[in-house]
Amino acid sequence: MPTPGKQPVFVLVRPQMGENIGAAARAMWNFGLDRMRIVAPRDGWPSEKAVAMASGAGRLLDEAEVTDTLPEALGEATFVFATTARARGMTKPVYSPEGAMKLAAEKLAAGEQVAVMFGPERAGLENEDVARANAVITVPVNPEFPSLNLAQCVLLTGYEWRRQQGEIDHMRMEIARGGDAASAQDVEALAGHFEGRLEEAGFFYPPEKAPGMKINLRNLWSRMPLTRADVQMLHGALRQLLRGRES
Repeated sequence: MPTPGKQPVFVLVRPQMGENIGAAARAMWNFGLDRMRIVAPRDGWPSEKAVAMASGAGRLLDEAEVTDTLPEALGEATFVFATTARARGMTKPVYSPEGAMKLAAEKLAAGEQVAVMFGPERAGLENEDVARANAVITVPVNPEFPSLNLAQCVLLTGYEWRRQQGEIDHMRMEIARGGDAASAQDVEALAGHFEGRLEEAGFFYPPEKAPGMKINLRNLWSRMPLTRADVQMLHGALRQLLRGRES
């Protein structure tokens, strides 16, 4: 059964290789998409090569709707995107994958049904296919080499869909075991330890520059995202260095 929740249907139009269908299924499932329709696959259906390439996404292939014609596959869709790398001489809005999936999310939330068409590997969608679309998706690729593999295009579109669901962490800190952040008190103690030892070693010279040097050193510690383990290690490293000098 498809996963609950509203999502676009990805329509593979006349795909030529089972391997690419399987790779597209895998790319879809990477981003939580599992509504696939396949129009007139060149090598027939089912496809052992597609299943092998899909890896853990074989369920999508089992549940995929296979049709003979594109109108059948688009079925109940109220808004259709066509992915294409080249101009078609048609008056249609053209979206980036990000803009397209944002619009798709809005339309799905409003109760509409959205389909995204992906063309065959050799030449992409035909003009007759694109004419059925309400809008076009174009990836900003190298104009001297604009062709994308079918699964690559599915992957890019799926990623942008996932972003619209608010499930992308654009930056996060991986915390190792025992790697909780050092407190201000921890950092203050470390700064004091270094400052005291450097003072003893005559580092802050000449005397008139010492205040500025100490501020720079404190600022260095504050810029570092130290963990408590880091602080303990630096305390230990400094003690060991001094122990070696004093022995």
